[in-house]
Amino acid sequence: MHVGQKLRTALRGPPGRLVFKVGGGDGERFRLTRRFDGHRDGVWHVTADATRSICASASADQTARIWSLNTGACLYTYIGHTGSVNCVAFAPQPESSLGELTVATASGDESAHIWKVSIGSQMVLSSDDDEDDKAGPDSGAGESDTAPPQSTTEGARVKTALMRLTGHTGVVIGCDWLAGASQLITASWDRTANIYDVERGEILNILSGHEMELNHCSAHPSQKLVVTSSKDSTFRLWDFRETIQSVAVFQGHQDSVSSVAFSTGDRIVSGSDDRTVKVWDLRNMRSAISTIRLSSAANRLSVSRSHGAIAIPLDNRHVRIYDLAGNRLPRVPNRRCHSRMVSCAAWADDHPQCNLLTCGFDRSVAGWKVTLTKE
Repeated sequence: MHVGQKLRTALRGPPGRLVFKVGGGDGERFRLTRRFDGHRDGVWHVTADATRSICASASADQTARIWSLNTGACLYTYIGHTGSVNCVAFAPQPESSLGELTVATASGDESAHIWKVSIGSQMVLSSDDDEDDKAGPDSGAGESDTAPPQSTTEGARVKTALMRLTGHTGVVIGCDWLAGASQLITASWDRTANIYDVERGEILNILSGHEMELNHCSAHPSQKLVVTSSKDSTFRLWDFRETIQSVAVFQGHQDSVSSVAFSTGDRIVSGSDDRTVKVWDLRNMRSAISTIRLSSAANRLSVSRSHGAIAIPLDNRHVRIYDLAGNRLPRVPNRRCHSRMVSCAAWADDHPQCNLLTCGFDRSVAGWKVTLTKE
């Protein structure tokens, strides 16, 4: 994803092959179950925490919002930034602290913020156990014009950050929590990524080497590995598992690398403006093990940790799903997808009502029920 242009506008083996539980067209495999509306400008990023039944969105309207996946209600709106909010990330927390939520946001104001809210069970519980059925036939094959439930409130406003992380000299385009949640990585248009000690707000490491602006960063959920992707058509894997850090440069894309995601096993998935998504094996990084060719530039993709399915949001308003071998799975029915560029997709694995989220520059976040299973 040419982010500059658009802003101006412990490991398991690979999963088995994916199949569908039900027959019929793609409309039966994709059910639009929720719309989260309320942002006043394009939505750059969405992420989910299915354990708490919540999701969060980051928007060019300078806010981030936290939503209930079950009810669609906006629980909180963070208004502490003075620039576009480009990324939002939930800190991993033990089940003993599920009522507390620590959030990181990255912004065009050249900073990242850490803020905290409380999530009570009454805030996220559905008022109807049959919410799936209440979404109406339009959620399925399109037999009705009944719209899925929508949000109706801005929730509580959060104005103040616990910590403001500074040090970048350009737009902060991405952020993610390292395993353990004591450190945060940020990616910036100043061509560097910073790793911060969150408690002290200090920069522990500056990751440099990219020749152009960064687009995205991602941390491995359990190991000391991070990836950064750049407009220079490469992405880099930074390994902090040993005393001396190492870096591997992945080449193979012909245009800006919009995002990279860790998958199960030794797999890593990259998406690019060159209209391809590539799957790599971390044990042999010379060339991709599979290449997915698309009709449009790929934006911030997501890999399901339950199924290994890759959800790919595209510039042309569509969303495509593939497995790690490059086989195409169902696609979001075009007439019920977004009306403008789809900027991000995020799996909410195992959530009963919407296990895939997408967002775009139509100012909306959509929740989908995707029916997939492994053979």
